[in-house]
Amino acid sequence: MAQEHIVAVGLLTNRDLERLGSGFSRCFPVSDDGKFEDLLRAIDEADAASGLRASRPEEGHVKTI
Repeated sequence: MAQEHIVAVGLLTNRDLERLGSGFSRCFPVSDDGKFEDLLRAIDEADAASGLRASRPEEGHVKTI
């Protein structure tokens, strides 16, 4: 079987996952212990620089692949 390639990584809230429903099964929770703060800050800064997002999304970040 051919290896599946990652086509997207996203930050989703629990509400986002509920909207996606049971068909979306591969998600990996991001702990809220500060280990990902540098990564999240860099994403926020890149988004702000490109005008995509003005502020950080609501709590409950989830890393998805």
